[in-house]
Amino acid sequence: MKKGLIALIIIAVIAFGLYQWGVGFNNTAVALKETSSKTWANVESAYQRRNDLIGNLVKTVQGAADFERGTLTDVIEARAKATSISIDPSNITPEQLAQFNQAQSGLSSALSRLLVTVERYPDLKANQNFLELQSQLEGTENRINVARDRFNATVEPYNLHIKKFPNSILAGILNFSELAYYKADSGSENAPDVNFEFD
Repeated sequence: MKKGLIALIIIAVIAFGLYQWGVGFNNTAVALKETSSKTWANVESAYQRRNDLIGNLVKTVQGAADFERGTLTDVIEARAKATSISIDPSNITPEQLAQFNQAQSGLSSALSRLLVTVERYPDLKANQNFLELQSQLEGTENRINVARDRFNATVEPYNLHIKKFPNSILAGILNFSELAYYKADSGSENAPDVNFEFD
């Protein structure tokens, strides 16, 4: 009888320990994933700010210069494409990030061409509205970079938490999957070519 009671107590202690481990793992994983989701929302917010500013920039440029329509059209189309792609922050995959990054890179490229082409228009360059928007865009690009870095910083502890043994066992059972890091465009390690020749 005593041996049976001791065995029952041991089983209860082990079961309680496993329960505590499972609850602790789950709650920590949920909290870390939620932090990553919130931080991803900040990334999207920074990109949204840029998209909003681009609309104002396009209007300012249209109103202040006899502007090259092709470049302006490229910016408008790239902005539309960039705003059409959204990501579920609770299930960020490398494929989703690549698609999002490609659209945002297209917008960055079109915007760079716009700003370089504007150099031809001295009246526009001196326009206070344009100068303010240009300054806001530069600040926004910095905010985007900071937001992406912060997102990656929140993904790391979550991924480590679900990958470490024995947590990896519970991660599989409870459907916690690895989140993707935000990665730079391929080729972004190379300095861009800047061409100021206008024909």
